[in-house]
Amino acid sequence: MPLARLQAVSSHLRTSPPAPMAARDPITCHVLDTTAGRPAAHIITTLMCASNPAVAFTAVTNADGRIATWESEIDHQGNQPSIKTMIKEHAEKEGTAICPKGSSVWRIKFNTGAYYGPGKTFFPEVELTFLVKEGEHFHVPLLLSPYSYTTYRGS
Repeated sequence: MPLARLQAVSSHLRTSPPAPMAARDPITCHVLDTTAGRPAAHIITTLMCASNPAVAFTAVTNADGRIATWESEIDHQGNQPSIKTMIKEHAEKEGTAICPKGSSVWRIKFNTGAYYGPGKTFFPEVELTFLVKEGEHFHVPLLLSPYSYTTYRGS
């Protein structure tokens, strides 16, 4: 009997295998509410390529404060853009001082005002601008409180 109980308890402690690489987009994010000491769930978030702001990808942070995949609307030509395709297309363009060849500039906007509630944060939106290189994965964590935030290049 003790062995069966040990196996039952052990099965509950096992973690799920990580999502396959194909199940996540090349740009992901994670938001932690540092005041509450927990993930920031249900934050409405928008992602866009700076050189093509007409195409927006949207998502809402999950219970763990993470976004692994983004949704986009179908464009006027009936296509549904993909982040991976946009990164590749922009990487092939001529480079500039801000955006070297082989890369693209992206922006993530977090609707922190809706998360904290009207008038309960100094930052109703947090927008981060960062450089993306083709062929790499970019994880953008946001550490958030009502009166400060910080970010870094995650892994």
